Amino acid sequence: MEIYKDLKTPANQEFEKLLNTQLSKNKIEEGKIIDGKITKITEKFVFIFIPGLKSEPIIDINELKMIGLKDKIKEGENVPVLLEKIEDKNGEVIVSAIKAQKIKGWFKLEKAYEDNESIIGKITTKCKGGVIVEHVETGSLMFCPGSQISDKPLKNIEHLIGVEQKFAIIKLDKIRGNACVSRRQIVSSNKREDKAKIIEKFKVGDIIKDAIVKGYSSFGCFFEVNNEIDVLVHLQEISYSRVNHPDEIFNIGEKHDLKIISIDKEKLQIGCSIKQLSPDPFEHISNYEIGKKYKVKVEKITDYGCFCSLEPGLSTLLHSSEISWTKKNVVPKKLFKVGDMIDCVITEIDKEKRRIAISHKLTTENPYDIFSEKFPEGSEIEGVVSNANEYALYIKLGEFDIDGFLHANDLSYTKNPEEELKNYKKGNKLKVKVLEIKKDEQKIRVGLKQTGKDPFDWFKDKNINDIITVQVISTDNKGLIVKPENCDLEFLIKKSNIAVNSSDARPSRFVGGERIDAAISELNMEKRKASLSIKLLEELQNKEAVSKFSSPLSGKNLPFSSLSEKLDDKKNKDDE
Repeated sequence: MEIYKDLKTPANQEFEKLLNTQLSKNKIEEGKIIDGKITKITEKFVFIFIPGLKSEPIIDINELKMIGLKDKIKEGENVPVLLEKIEDKNGEVIVSAIKAQKIKGWFKLEKAYEDNESIIGKITTKCKGGVIVEHVETGSLMFCPGSQISDKPLKNIEHLIGVEQKFAIIKLDKIRGNACVSRRQIVSSNKREDKAKIIEKFKVGDIIKDAIVKGYSSFGCFFEVNNEIDVLVHLQEISYSRVNHPDEIFNIGEKHDLKIISIDKEKLQIGCSIKQLSPDPFEHISNYEIGKKYKVKVEKITDYGCFCSLEPGLSTLLHSSEISWTKKNVVPKKLFKVGDMIDCVITEIDKEKRRIAISHKLTTENPYDIFSEKFPEGSEIEGVVSNANEYALYIKLGEFDIDGFLHANDLSYTKNPEEELKNYKKGNKLKVKVLEIKKDEQKIRVGLKQTGKDPFDWFKDKNINDIITVQVISTDNKGLIVKPENCDLEFLIKKSNIAVNSSDARPSRFVGGERIDAAISELNMEKRKASLSIKLLEELQNKEAVSKFSSPLSGKNLPFSSLSEKLDDKKNKDDE
């Protein structure tokens, strides 16, 4: 270029113009896709001519075959390549046909995404969280999440791998070069089109025959119609009677006739009714009276009762609590079966809430009324232990199907209730006394110890401050365990009630077996409560001695350490 440094001459200026014109035709930049012409083919490589480059780049033949350009491997054919480097460290030009195809494919994906058009792809492999989808046209790889493969759960997708099908592009990341696609959108879209055509066949007022119960929800029941569409019967359209949940009325797989009451073409939903197929039975509810007995038909059995019908469409619930007077935990299916005709009494009719309450047990006389007449409170009856728990026995009373409640505290007057309870087993025969009858609550309380003599009656002719003789049974830090003579009861004389002086109030002074006197400090026959005290006896005897003897000397001869002091106090008062 030094020769043409001087551009003042016309010839040099003309040459510069021609040179610039030639260079401007081929703008060579790295990162661009350029069409190159095949000039030479060897066993392994293809030589490409690209105008403007100082040398011809080469491409591996296998690279062209991998991207489907096998038919273009001919001299003179044009091949699009990505110019990666104009000159590497070895002075060679680096190009890639695979990368050129991927970039072109990305442009096509972008256009399809912007135009909201589907693309053709095929699932190649599974991966974490979904599958890899290959764009058939360009070979670009995309990700399809597992939730976007189908509109319903699929346990196996082997039948979808390798099959060309439509996908919707739902996300493109241009910076990272990632594409996310969905097969589910295509499937749902196709189904929506099919569903719209199906809905066109129906109109409001049509009667659908033999629709099959498919599933429940808290707001209604779903039915399948002709194996092509699902319809909903709302909870309020199931029955004229109150229904808490569809499973109270229907079973999966049952067939029912439906009446179409609404069609939403935008949401593609059909609303149906069952109750509108029949007249409202509450229109002639006046035919029935509260307190009268009627025959009802068992339609459905649940854990908590039976759904029955007074007549077709007029349903009511027979709750388990209204089946039997005596059985507390009734199992309806053990007593009735669907189709049974049973007697029931109507207990309530609520026209506003459209509710009818019935009772089966009211058709029979209350056994608690009969029992209370034959065995009033205070009477005795033979019974058998029917059950037991950690604090009571349940006694089947005579020929009645009634269990009486016998608390452990009512087993014995003298023995430990918990220990005594262990002595009784199911099947043991007992004679018990009726203590309490609650007909409204259907409860009867009985007692065993009340059938014998109450050892507390020993205190009937006793009063507070009376002196009795007791025998020391045992001692501990709390005091003395004593038993009055000719009495079966044991009492505790507390440590504080052993003596007036605290130094003498020692349980260790007694070894057991001694006969001593004590005073009754507390007595309540109703509550069966009594307390004994040696201290009170000492105080009573001190008081008596002081009132009889005024001489201090006399008091000193008494076997009480505090008596002489009390006598001195009395003498001083007399002197005054």
